[in-house]
Amino acid sequence: MNEGSEFSLNIAQIVQRLRGSNLHSQIERQAKDCLHRPDIKLESLKEDVRNFLRISGWEKKLQNAVYRELHIQLPPNHPRAPPEHLKEPLAYMRKAQASWEKRVLKSLNSMSTELEVPLARKRPAAEQTELTNKWNEMGTDEPDLSRFRPVYAPKDFLEVLINLRNPNRDSCEDVSAWSHWGLVQVPLSVRDIPQLRKAYSELSLNLGQLGIDDVANIHPDLFENSYVQIGEKVVMEQDSAAAQQYSRRGCPTGLRADLWALILNSMNQPQDEMHYEQLKAGVIQHDLLVDNLIYKDVKLTASNDDYYFVFEDFLYQVLLCFSRDTAVLEHFKYNSATPPKSFIHVGEEEHVVVYPPNGVIPFHGFSMYVAPLCFLYNEPSTLYNIFREMYIRYFFRLHSISSSTSGIVSLCLQFERLLQTHLPQLFYHLRQIGAQPLRIAFKWMVRAFSGYLSTDQLLLLWDRILGYDSLEVVAVLAAAVFAFRAENLMEVTSLASAEIC
Repeated sequence: MNEGSEFSLNIAQIVQRLRGSNLHSQIERQAKDCLHRPDIKLESLKEDVRNFLRISGWEKKLQNAVYRELHIQLPPNHPRAPPEHLKEPLAYMRKAQASWEKRVLKSLNSMSTELEVPLARKRPAAEQTELTNKWNEMGTDEPDLSRFRPVYAPKDFLEVLINLRNPNRDSCEDVSAWSHWGLVQVPLSVRDIPQLRKAYSELSLNLGQLGIDDVANIHPDLFENSYVQIGEKVVMEQDSAAAQQYSRRGCPTGLRADLWALILNSMNQPQDEMHYEQLKAGVIQHDLLVDNLIYKDVKLTASNDDYYFVFEDFLYQVLLCFSRDTAVLEHFKYNSATPPKSFIHVGEEEHVVVYPPNGVIPFHGFSMYVAPLCFLYNEPSTLYNIFREMYIRYFFRLHSISSSTSGIVSLCLQFERLLQTHLPQLFYHLRQIGAQPLRIAFKWMVRAFSGYLSTDQLLLLWDRILGYDSLEVVAVLAAAVFAFRAENLMEVTSLASAEIC
């Protein structure tokens, strides 16, 4: 395809998606209503309506909606390319992902059989009433979760990634001094330091960075005051693109919630609140096996965290609603994964359905994707919408196998290459004592450092993820942690001591 036809195809896709949206009907209604205004002339109807939509802010809302679509739509591809190539171009990655999905689903179904707990059931009326009454204090309930176990943990997923191989690549090809030092052995292209410096130029210490004290040539207070003023203007302008650019150098604490909502184009409209209430009703009416996995995960992770234990109720509310949200299935159009399907008994009949309804089986640590957001949003429907948008843009890539530059495979490779290139002695030492660096850093990366950094530091990291629309900085930070602790790590003699260090 030439560049012109690609551009036209992108426009057509965006128009088609927006045409069925609530925003389209709102703009259409506003355009019709403005026809009764005295300043709308018949001879200049088109221009007058456009001016009205621009002045009243609807044009800006449309621009933000288009900007969102540009960030989540399928990558450009040949019109005759099979659908699976759009999701993931490499066949061996697709095969590995499919195999992993079967394994996870088998584990879930086995749990259902062994524990004699149905995948889904309708709650009795008394149970529905009880759950409705305690909706805002679910953390006080202590169901017996001893029989339930996480379907998988990050370390299980890491073993799958370690065994990934390209069947078309000769193991003798591209042999270099460190090519076989690392655990991940797939030929994906990742950036080196000069390329990273160019791509992330706004992170240069020559520029003011929120959260860093040693700002060159600028007094920290002076920089922060002027920077906050710019942020206030960005929020006032309600421009998603400007908010994204601004967040590359960190978001002020008082503006972060508004800036993130603007970047994600998640403004919590009345229809969003209604959708949340419908999901809540679904939770109250039906009990799912995965609900127990969510309860168990929150108890094992966030409830034991000094920063997040106070948000236990919020986590249950958001994650239980998320598991039932079929709108999440949309992201499987550009996710290498496929939503799992299982047999559900409805009356006397058995039906094959996507299970859970959102197509996402939670794993150990999943609730930590939500926990930091609780510091920013205290209204459940707003918190829910922000989390869902963060998940379908970024977090899904951390637990699915793909060749994406923001995918977990590339992040692992990026991390190992940076260490091998710039700290080869440290890498070799850790490898020799059986403490492969990736085994330590993987759990950090798969959770985007949630639970491993203090919340203020974590939110500064997530500012950059949103600002650059990439998870690449997660791998760079993981390598930086090793660089920072290199002297101590050179003294350790085992994996256990390396992890403590």
